[in-house]
Amino acid sequence: MKRSTDRILTTHTGSLPRTEAVLAMLQQAVQGTAPSPDEFEAAVRDGVTEVVRRQVQAGLDVVNDGEMSKYSFNSYHTDRLSGFSIKEIPVPADAPPARGPIGLEAEEYPEFFERWAFNAGTRAVRAAGLPGRAIASRVCTEPVAYTGTAALERDIKNVLAAAEGTAATEVFMSALPPSGMGQGFGGNEYYPTQDDFDEAISEAMRVEYEAIVGAGIILQFDCNWGVLSRVIPGSTDDIRKIISHSIALMNHATRNIDPDKMRIHLCWGADEAPHHKDLPLEAIVDLMLTARPNGLGVVASNGRHEWEWRIWRDVRVPDGKVIIPGVVDSTTNIIEHPESVAERIRRFADVLGKENILAGVDCGFDTIAGSAQVVPRIAWAKLEALVEGARLATDGLF
Repeated sequence: MKRSTDRILTTHTGSLPRTEAVLAMLQQAVQGTAPSPDEFEAAVRDGVTEVVRRQVQAGLDVVNDGEMSKYSFNSYHTDRLSGFSIKEIPVPADAPPARGPIGLEAEEYPEFFERWAFNAGTRAVRAAGLPGRAIASRVCTEPVAYTGTAALERDIKNVLAAAEGTAATEVFMSALPPSGMGQGFGGNEYYPTQDDFDEAISEAMRVEYEAIVGAGIILQFDCNWGVLSRVIPGSTDDIRKIISHSIALMNHATRNIDPDKMRIHLCWGADEAPHHKDLPLEAIVDLMLTARPNGLGVVASNGRHEWEWRIWRDVRVPDGKVIIPGVVDSTTNIIEHPESVAERIRRFADVLGKENILAGVDCGFDTIAGSAQVVPRIAWAKLEALVEGARLATDGLF
């Protein structure tokens, strides 16, 4: 992983505005109308070429494929793992209505979530969860195996070809971590214990992790663990146990990979929402630094988390670790002034050392295809502000 040795390097979190052709096909597929495989492959290839070109044009150093081929960072695995079935689970007549995706916040501020930008599927989920109806659930019913080699090889080939010969310093690719409790993968009806199920997922996904790094690409884990306190009505200790178990699974699954070839994006949600239920960084930062990946990306620009740069004054960061603070907010259409970006960078440089940081973005700009809260042209303008802010910070730091 590159360091900011002679200037502040820039990167981002993962998802970027998808091309209209790819977006239309991804949405068709979700609605049950699968596009022609050849047409989809061509659209994705052209989309990756375009999104890499635009990243390089904006001046970003560490680039990716924009997650062009994926409908969502946390659902793409459904096409890459076998062993699962879709089951209809009846809702008991006396059951309370289903929570929304950010249930604890929605209970307190329901009027906001009725007009939430991410609410497209929420009403359908609530309707399906009404008493007397059924919810479609993904359940493991056979041994888990990785079957997504062709799609993975396509993504690797596309981004490497698009980045070849450009000014990009490095290439990264996102992947879903083997989270504890099967989080994000589905339920378990096959393995005798939850631990057995978690281990099976870890071993299956290890194929993807090792292939990405083997191709010379930095592996990024998209860990939406910061959001747990917004959806789980448990204590901080309960959530720490889930995260600790998830890190243990990650460490085991990456045991053959150089830590310097990996980084983590620690996510508190890609949404513009109250976020007052967010887990504080200081509650889990000690755990996050035990993960094998040397890079750690954190939210550091939105109104809930910008102040948290201060906690690094009292945190001992292990040698070799690189912190990637988000110095641009991905949930608002306000284009940051480069001086604001530079100021955020300087704060982290003063505390952690300039060579131990990369300048990043709080989260993705199109985490679920078509759900972008930021207008695409503004998203690119924000990335240009990121690069200009890093240049300003560099002038004062080097």
